[in-house]
Amino acid sequence: MDEELYQAFITESEESITQLNNSLLSLESNPDDTEAIDDIFRQAHTLKGNFGAMGFDNAATVAHAVEDLLDEIRHGRLDVTPERMDLVFDGMDLIVEILHDIEENGESTIDPTDTVDEIRAAVESGAEEGNSNAAAPDEADDDTEVDLVALAAETVDVDAVEATQLTHARIELDAGDMAGVDAGIFLSGIPEEIDVAGMNPPRDAIENGEFDDGFDLFIADDSPESVESDFQGLWKLSAIEATDVSEALDGDIDVEAEAGTDADASETAQDETDSSEDADGEGADGESADDGDSTESGSTDESGSSSSSTKSGSKTKKPDDDDGDKKEETRSISAVKSVRVDVDQLDELHELVEQLVTSRIKLRNAIDEEKHTALDTLDELDKISSNLQNTVMDMRLIPLKKVFDKFPRLVRDLAREQDKRVSFKVEGEDIELDRTILDEISDPLMHVLRNAVDHGIEEPDVREANGKSRTGTIKLSARRQHDTVIVTVEDDGSGIDADAVRDKVVSEGVETREEMNAMPDSEVFDYIFHPGLSTNDEITDVSGRGVGMDVVKTTVESLDGSVSVESEPGEGSTVKIRLPVSVAIIKVLFVQVDDREFGVPIKYIDEISRRDRVQTVNGAEVIVHEDTIFPLIRLREALEIDSPDPDRGMVVRIRPDDRQVALHCDGVTKQEEVVVTPLQGPLSGVDGLSGTAVIGDGNVIPILDVSTLEMPDEGKRAMYEVDPTELPGSSEEAAD
Repeated sequence: MDEELYQAFITESEESITQLNNSLLSLESNPDDTEAIDDIFRQAHTLKGNFGAMGFDNAATVAHAVEDLLDEIRHGRLDVTPERMDLVFDGMDLIVEILHDIEENGESTIDPTDTVDEIRAAVESGAEEGNSNAAAPDEADDDTEVDLVALAAETVDVDAVEATQLTHARIELDAGDMAGVDAGIFLSGIPEEIDVAGMNPPRDAIENGEFDDGFDLFIADDSPESVESDFQGLWKLSAIEATDVSEALDGDIDVEAEAGTDADASETAQDETDSSEDADGEGADGESADDGDSTESGSTDESGSSSSSTKSGSKTKKPDDDDGDKKEETRSISAVKSVRVDVDQLDELHELVEQLVTSRIKLRNAIDEEKHTALDTLDELDKISSNLQNTVMDMRLIPLKKVFDKFPRLVRDLAREQDKRVSFKVEGEDIELDRTILDEISDPLMHVLRNAVDHGIEEPDVREANGKSRTGTIKLSARRQHDTVIVTVEDDGSGIDADAVRDKVVSEGVETREEMNAMPDSEVFDYIFHPGLSTNDEITDVSGRGVGMDVVKTTVESLDGSVSVESEPGEGSTVKIRLPVSVAIIKVLFVQVDDREFGVPIKYIDEISRRDRVQTVNGAEVIVHEDTIFPLIRLREALEIDSPDPDRGMVVRIRPDDRQVALHCDGVTKQEEVVVTPLQGPLSGVDGLSGTAVIGDGNVIPILDVSTLEMPDEGKRAMYEVDPTELPGSSEEAAD
């Protein structure tokens, strides 16, 4: 098999499965969404065809069984229930497992028989039992005839057809894995003297394989008997049923009224479903599935963003579309604007840009003093390399949607396992992050969301007893702030019990009782990230081992980010993860301590001021800004540099969202873009340092990690014990 085709198949299958999962969540939330079920059916049908065409019959068999179950739902013969959706999701999970087996071994030996049998049993039992949507036999026959006339009136332009008779032909093909190809050959083989006045679905859709067990043709001026006779022997034809629908030529058929028969029945069935939900507690109270900015899952799942992104598949070009050629041309032009890039090539290009940036800095330092005419050439190099750098950095940026799309299923399944009702919302999925960061952040977010469902959201009866909605809400959002992306997970659950955390910390011997009692709740919450510490006494598949949140903190900090927790007992919790947009090339401010230079990432800096603004309160050196106290960290002491402290100095105040501190240094020199190399080996865990950078003169400059620089104990106490409004303000202006 061609390697490029093989990789494209794997990638596209993974994307299709993720998209299909989220569309299924939308259907589970809103069973009346006919567009969603049609779209889901097309996706499942395509997935089945792709696996079959590639020769992976086990996955194709599962997809076929799922397709059959969805077909029963689509035609109203089965209702959407959590149990049936569980079976569909089981099928999707098995397809993913088979896909991973194919990716690792080039083939799959997984036997899908058990899962397929369960899905088939659900289809067969549903057919035997029937449901509230099924009509009586006689009524069904009458409705079918009326529906065909209505379908003819909707499909055929009766004003343009000069005919006295119209016949509907239901076509079923013995199509193989390439259903679209077989259908195209069949249509091309229809004799020229047969006047096909309309097709449902349109011809383009049929030739793309977008039909179920068959499709509909409408033949002008030919009897049903003649049509059945003329079509015999055509390519792959397995069955044909012709019916006279000449009544549609009268032009007085109310299509909406005829279609309303099924719609009313479906609405009635849904009313019954809603009533049964109300009897248990309450129905879905989330946002509409049409909301493109949010998704919901669990017992009241919605996946608006996913479903809205797949509806383009239902738009097909009609054969008689005058603008058809122009539309096809536009589609082709758009297609070449987006290409897949091999990640190894992208990483190599990125490495070259890093070298180019370093060389540019060295060159400028070498000739800057001479003011040589070569400076003009250097300026040009500056411009080119900067543009190249920005282009490459943009190429590496990938929307968070790539990661976020996996979580609605996760939340839904966890909620089902724990008999909880969860409305899951997603915002900001279009925010972009560097590919390296995106690859690493998936697991931390998974742990945070699992914690929100397991620890945060209460059981429905408990929530109701506390005056809350029986359905809990978890919101995953992202927003861009300067060169930082803030990812937030909020829940309206029980919140974190700070005293319970204190007790656990003391019982594990991490801190003393006196230390924990003196500590404010905001600092106590940080202990949930301590390795091996869990407030859940019962060990389950989800939590209890104290590993998950430790992974969150470790991973985020390794990406030069930070994580914090806010919680209100009984109201819920908020976990904020701050991440850099990119991790390699950053702009830093060079600060001087004695005869040494250090780099402070510009993204963390809020203000640079003179030393005169420093005040001493209860033995703590602080800066007061907008009624907020910023404890002072003297870099000479934090970095253990043994030299006398000069009388002069500058203060670099850090953004409070990153850390509420100010750094004291001897002076600031310049700011520059540098390529940061993370610390490796035994140096990787050193507090206060995040990496190193080689600057133009060849020297290696340490890059400070503002989140782990040690703060004096007096400063910690001042943050919580001193009222900043009672302190004298500073008249000093910030330094330019």
